[in-house]
Amino acid sequence: MRKMSSILPIAACALGLALLTGCKTAQQHAADVQAANTQDERISVGTVQREIKVGMSSADVVSVLGSPNMVTTDSQRRENWVYDKISTEQVYSASSGGVNALILGGALIGNRGLAGGAGGAGYQSGSGAAKTSQRTLTIIIKFDENSQVRDFAYRYSSF
Repeated sequence: MRKMSSILPIAACALGLALLTGCKTAQQHAADVQAANTQDERISVGTVQREIKVGMSSADVVSVLGSPNMVTTDSQRRENWVYDKISTEQVYSASSGGVNALILGGALIGNRGLAGGAGGAGYQSGSGAAKTSQRTLTIIIKFDENSQVRDFAYRYSSF
């Protein structure tokens, strides 16, 4: 009789995979929303303050501000130009993420069998921030008889 030496191989194989995705806090989303709110504007209070000057021609005003929304005349037939701009902005920043784990395992039992299992767990989360803002800018430019700026005024509001 031949004696078989049998070694019970026990081998364990485990593979762990963890996936971690970063979540932003509500404060970080709020900062993203605020950063998106600082976009360049074609017409701004700064543009009016820097560029519009008494004595400027109407053609130069158009090159700086574009066409007015409304043109009226006063009792002496002098033009008054009105630029009325309204901007409503809605910004939303969101993220989601979480942790997911997948565990695969197996063990050799005896010299022929295989036993194994898989398990998994997960956690999902999300956060976000939203902001709605409205801005208005009204510019009134008064011209003299020679179509040159004689006076100008502006009003800006943000809410």
